[in-house]
Amino acid sequence: MANLKMKEAALIYLDRSGGLQKFINDCKYYNDSKQSYAVYRFNILINPSDIVELDAELGNHILHHPVKAAEVFQSVCFIAVKTLSLIGQLQTETQINIVLKLTHLPSLPSYSLNFCEFRLDYTSQRFYMMQGIVIAMTTVTKYTQGARFLCSDEACPLSKGFQYIRVHAPGATESATVRNDFLCNLCSSSLQEDRKFRVLGVPSGISDNFRCLLSLTSSSCWKFTAILANIFASHIVPPGTYNFLKLCLLMSLVQTRDSNKELEDCLDILIITSDTLLVDRLLNYSINLVPRGVRHPVSTEIFPTLFRNNYGTGAVSIQAGSALLAKGGICFIGDLASYKKDKLEQLQSVMESRSITVYIPGKKFGDDTNQQTTFPIQCSFWSFIDMDSSSRKHMQKTNTLIGQMDCSLIPANLVEVFGLLINCNESSPCHPFLPTVQHTLKKAIDPEGLLYLASKQFTTEDFEKAYCMGKRLKGATVFCVAPNAVFPFELYNEEYLEQRDVYLTQCQQQLLQFIATYGPGTAVFASDE
Repeated sequence: MANLKMKEAALIYLDRSGGLQKFINDCKYYNDSKQSYAVYRFNILINPSDIVELDAELGNHILHHPVKAAEVFQSVCFIAVKTLSLIGQLQTETQINIVLKLTHLPSLPSYSLNFCEFRLDYTSQRFYMMQGIVIAMTTVTKYTQGARFLCSDEACPLSKGFQYIRVHAPGATESATVRNDFLCNLCSSSLQEDRKFRVLGVPSGISDNFRCLLSLTSSSCWKFTAILANIFASHIVPPGTYNFLKLCLLMSLVQTRDSNKELEDCLDILIITSDTLLVDRLLNYSINLVPRGVRHPVSTEIFPTLFRNNYGTGAVSIQAGSALLAKGGICFIGDLASYKKDKLEQLQSVMESRSITVYIPGKKFGDDTNQQTTFPIQCSFWSFIDMDSSSRKHMQKTNTLIGQMDCSLIPANLVEVFGLLINCNESSPCHPFLPTVQHTLKKAIDPEGLLYLASKQFTTEDFEKAYCMGKRLKGATVFCVAPNAVFPFELYNEEYLEQRDVYLTQCQQQLLQFIATYGPGTAVFASDE
């Protein structure tokens, strides 16, 4: 009876506070979405003063037993969904995830947590107000909010439906929500996750337009990235142009790291182009999305160098150089034609080893012994080659062809160290010049104007936040695809998008078949990969 009374009080509070109408609106968003959900998350705003005045027992539960209080609201919301037919896909009460958001806490000592006076209480699961000074801040941790599991035995009745729904609990690790050793309660067979129903904890900073786009394209593994590349950098180039280049730039951006990680995360890009002005602008715009995006000045050094400090003690100093300053980010080194042969050889050596050693001769700097210091290079390099430039006397001339790309002006050993080699001779196969010309003329008339709807809906700040989200989700492998001649990279309309999906699905099946044929011991998890 006490539980029933609290449910009635919860319903009354939701109705009086406007929370019920907000809940109905949130349900409409889920019901209209084309995405499949295992868990439906709802934030409920709670004013402790108002709820304690309405029902003291429910108020006590919210303040001291918030997990149990959330279960009360979960039950109320589930009944509302079923009674009012708000979400047609929802089947079980466990699919509703309630998050209680308190407006404040009572101004009493027992609700204030001071680390100087209280030791940590790991058993308490209630709200506290912490007071102190923030001296550091972590990145937002990506986690799984909810997941659907099914019994692996097809004969078991629990191999269908939504009986096994796991929801992230505050303070729990990722393995508590998702792992591979869960068992069926009915037949003891192993449970398998239905990954298309996984709900990720997307940071609140992501714009509503990106959320909507992600939801609308959730049925495909590739549509979201295709549309993202299509509208990216619409301030610099018109949407629909340079799509393949923009997709590769986004891939490289996502590979960057804010902290010390394995060096294999770097994805270097070399672009072969006749339109260096637009490519330069596009790359310069892109590096500003990362915290450590460095545009290397040609007059300075890319890598660490020695110099004597003539204004101090005269001791030797090491100047960092652009590559070290770009640690965890992007070092844009511009046109390779502007560098001499010895610098290109040094670049090749460093990119192969991902480190550089600085030698300090003792006699030259007043010491008896020679020293050396090795620095890891932890950034991705972006560069381009101007196909129309004639100043490449230092480059060896070969007749190497990669696809339809003439690479005779580039030393083959230098090309090989770049992770991606991109031929960018035109903006689009169907409309190579007109959109770019129109864009340039409009920008000349109104430099600050937003020329396209995409520029208004998806701002540079939105892409910065989306890039941060992508970094936490990214994988570390790159799958090479065929050139534009056989692959529909460009995005003109929904039909082309569907063609792209069909092609990529075929590529995926061929890759799985290849692994099964030539790597008979290799485990392939199609649902994961």
